[in-house]
Amino acid sequence: MTSPTYADHFSIHNLPYGIASSPSHPTPQCATRLNNTVIFLSDLQSAGLFSSIPSLPENIFSNTTLNPFASLPRDTQTQVRHVLQSILQTSSSLPESSTADITTVTMHLPVSIPAFTDYSASLPHNQHAGQIILNHPAPPPAFFHFPIGYAGRASTISISGNPVTRPSGHFYDRTDPSFPQTKKVIFGPSRALDYELELGIIIGKPLPRGQGLKAQDAEEHIFGLVILNDWSARDIQGLEMMPLGPLNGKNFATTISPWIVTLDALQPFKTSGPEPRVSLPPHLQDPGQFSYDISVVTELEAGTEKGASSSTVLARGNAKDLFWSIRQMCAHLASTGCDLRTGDILGTGTVSGEEEGSYGCLLEVTEGGKKKVKLVDGEERGYLVDGDVVRLTAWAGDGVGFGECVGQILPARD
Repeated sequence: MTSPTYADHFSIHNLPYGIASSPSHPTPQCATRLNNTVIFLSDLQSAGLFSSIPSLPENIFSNTTLNPFASLPRDTQTQVRHVLQSILQTSSSLPESSTADITTVTMHLPVSIPAFTDYSASLPHNQHAGQIILNHPAPPPAFFHFPIGYAGRASTISISGNPVTRPSGHFYDRTDPSFPQTKKVIFGPSRALDYELELGIIIGKPLPRGQGLKAQDAEEHIFGLVILNDWSARDIQGLEMMPLGPLNGKNFATTISPWIVTLDALQPFKTSGPEPRVSLPPHLQDPGQFSYDISVVTELEAGTEKGASSSTVLARGNAKDLFWSIRQMCAHLASTGCDLRTGDILGTGTVSGEEEGSYGCLLEVTEGGKKKVKLVDGEERGYLVDGDVVRLTAWAGDGVGFGECVGQILPARD
């Protein structure tokens, strides 16, 4: 499983944040990236390059997570970005040994994650899933009133590159000759393993419990975005969701990309989103350009005995198709008095468009496994098989991209 470096995603207009280690920096610590160069920020702070920012605490970049830095006011983070852009105009400004080539660096989970909430903010995805599962394209009754979602499992979120073990669970045995007249429930390895292409919202400055939040004020609490793959066992999920939400069909694995792209970097790519279908309460009103023009791509490399094969592009979509904004998702979560904690992740839900070729999961691509998708090597897929590699990428433009979010499927445990 080899990966490109995506150097063109990380221009001086991006400067994302991550946690990295290298032979010269064996302890994981805060870093940024310019093209294929990883820059360890603690070295820059020790050299006094951020001395013009009095609100920046000492040694903050020596931490093994980005949480302390992410919790600072956005104005301080913006000042750090401006200083970085200034000093990176010339490499002579950088302290000796503060940099490493991306190929020599190990990336780590960028934040400590207190909680994970996963939304389902795409209208086409809800319509397609409804048609496939319930034979009716109508979205859930609440969809147009607020962003719908569920509480996920933060402890099973891992960084891009980590493998995903096929989960086991309860589901209907659809190979039983008497199905569907007799719905026999069995326990075993999932037969309908899927990916979901999403964006992940990383909470920065915390919001105290009981305070509430307006969508138009939410950006102060958003540190940035990552690519997120919410792996899904559709057969396990299908049984347990009647009548409650997903649990074991989702909680076994979630993968995120290692670099957090800030809202400052994404500012030039803001665009208008869909108009509300109903009258919204004040805290959810978010007029103007509240969406982001971010192109997303899904690729699948078929697992073989000799390793992964050539990749097949399964979908190309865009985050501007999401019905609800990332600001509205934050505001809705806080509307009951729920707090937002630094490092919390909010998934947008599957990013899908209306047209074939823009679907963000195999459930939609293969119509629930009924319609096989042909790969470039001639193989076919209804759902993922062991050895398959899923690669998600996202690109806003003008040197601002997310790199990749990749994972390979391993066989279920004995």
